[in-house]
Amino acid sequence: MSFFRELFVFLKSASIAHAKWDYEVSMSILKNRKKMLWLLIAILPILLITLAEAGGILGGKTAYAPAFYSTKIFVVSIAIGLAAGLITGCIGAGGGFIITPALMAAGVKGILAVGTDLFHIFAKAIMGTTVHKKLGNVSVKLAVAFLVGSTGGALIGGFINKGLYDYDPLLSEAFISLIYAALLGFLGFYSLADYLRSRKGADTGDAHGGSSAGAPAFTLKVQALNIPPMIAFDEDYVPGGRKISGVIVAAGGVIVGIMAAIMGVGGGFITFPMFVYIFGVSSMTTVGTDILQIIFTAGFAAITQYAIYGYVFYTLAMGMLLGSLIGIQVGAMTTKVVKGIQIRGFYAISILAGFINRVSTLPKKLTELEVISIPKGVSNGIETFGDIIFWVVVGFFALWIFSKFFGNLKKLKEGV
Repeated sequence: MSFFRELFVFLKSASIAHAKWDYEVSMSILKNRKKMLWLLIAILPILLITLAEAGGILGGKTAYAPAFYSTKIFVVSIAIGLAAGLITGCIGAGGGFIITPALMAAGVKGILAVGTDLFHIFAKAIMGTTVHKKLGNVSVKLAVAFLVGSTGGALIGGFINKGLYDYDPLLSEAFISLIYAALLGFLGFYSLADYLRSRKGADTGDAHGGSSAGAPAFTLKVQALNIPPMIAFDEDYVPGGRKISGVIVAAGGVIVGIMAAIMGVGGGFITFPMFVYIFGVSSMTTVGTDILQIIFTAGFAAITQYAIYGYVFYTLAMGMLLGSLIGIQVGAMTTKVVKGIQIRGFYAISILAGFINRVSTLPKKLTELEVISIPKGVSNGIETFGDIIFWVVVGFFALWIFSKFFGNLKKLKEGV
């Protein structure tokens, strides 16, 4: 059980680290008039198309996109981005984990949902990056070793997704749903248990529900592995600096690249805790390196593994970007007027809703793959039930946040 507990803390730390990056990038966009202007210029043609409900899809193969392009699907993409932004801003944990499941629940097929989510992350990173402020904290050698691994991992992940699609589109759908169900199920049940334990104790008011975790003994063992080439880092923070094998760093990059390309979650989801808790890199050095790798890993995976094959729905990506910018701002302000313990509960419930949604699709997909045999009416009913649960939970969470936001607008304006 201790292993699973440590894994949960690691993944939750990864989610929190990604949320901090997402928040910083979003605030960078919102506070910069030029960046906002460019965003509006990029979205304006899409708005004109949606008003006309013109046919045709930029990018994506017709078979893996919604049956037609309309105002509805663009509005849905904004709503999905809004929900993800609310989770990121309010809970302080990455809301990106619901984007791919939400797109799939809205009718976008798995491989297109993953590619679109990756492109959305890449577009946000390019528009809002503040990497120039942190270049002094980037270890170039660590970054190069990691990016060698992450680009290789992105190739592997993209090859897996495209290979499954080419072999059988249904298998690709089932695979992506299964991966998300496993991750969200693990995180959801542990988050729920963590929330229930917290209710019995004192409410710390920690909206982010963060836990501090580290593995100093394991980190020392990792750094002690003398596999050339050895990379020196943190010379400015530790006398004599520290050293780690470039092979180990590249191997970590491979894992991050595979996850990014398969799930569309962005490499930052797991990079930060990996650097801090496993590699033993200081937080200051990790921040700059993490920002760099998100741009290159997400961009490389989105463009070379999905966009050039037509698996990016650009209009949806822009809609999600617009929605998430609004959601993060509202969510972050709402944390000032709600109890942290309540937010931690919603974190667990929202993850479990995503888990139920992906699990509920498996009976139908496995039946179509002839792995199991379930009557069509039953499998369709299970899938519909999962969709309803997901949208009700996400919708209720959004309404709750907005009610708290507008209900306490006067206090928020006064800076309470």
